[in-house]
Amino acid sequence: MKKRIAVLASGRGSNFQAVIDAIRAGTLKVSCAALITDNPHAYAITRAQSAKIPVVIVDYSRYPSREEYERALLSAMQQVSPDLVVLAGYMRILGGEIVRAFPGRMINIHPALLPSFTGLHGQRQALDHGVKVAGCTVHFVDECLDGGPIIVQHCVPVLENDDEDTLAERILHYEHRCLPEAIRLFCEDRLVIEGRRVRIR
Repeated sequence: MKKRIAVLASGRGSNFQAVIDAIRAGTLKVSCAALITDNPHAYAITRAQSAKIPVVIVDYSRYPSREEYERALLSAMQQVSPDLVVLAGYMRILGGEIVRAFPGRMINIHPALLPSFTGLHGQRQALDHGVKVAGCTVHFVDECLDGGPIIVQHCVPVLENDDEDTLAERILHYEHRCLPEAIRLFCEDRLVIEGRRVRIR
């Protein structure tokens, strides 16, 4: 039986589209049970509708506090009953209660070579720091910001004339490869977490 994934996204959803494309191509044998978004205007919704994937909107702006929003979000996630939660451009930090509800079953894509340049604007941080190599990381989510065990990484050279947009675009190309690959490895039961290390069987 195919494993079920739920994707959380807040914006244009290009990584979500990469997952959809991999499912359509047959290289990723999973069922996408839902797109869950905090943003009712996210273009990711259009992508989900085109792929006939159910959409759940938990609009952050409609809740009086972060705590109430997160209770609603957790309820929505649990109702979908995913084997794996995929954060694909979800732009909010998840609270501990949500993270603990999916131990070892939640992954995130980040546009930097973790543990360097956590948080927002990883590409800008890389340029500001003057690094020669940037990249992307898919990692398990724990209660430390961008700090969970690393599954897949890909390096991208930083060119002399790069700005934030050009570097981000080149990194994004590899994000679209790395995220479906990490999902595939998880859904084939090939990932084993041993402390800080993820072993691929």
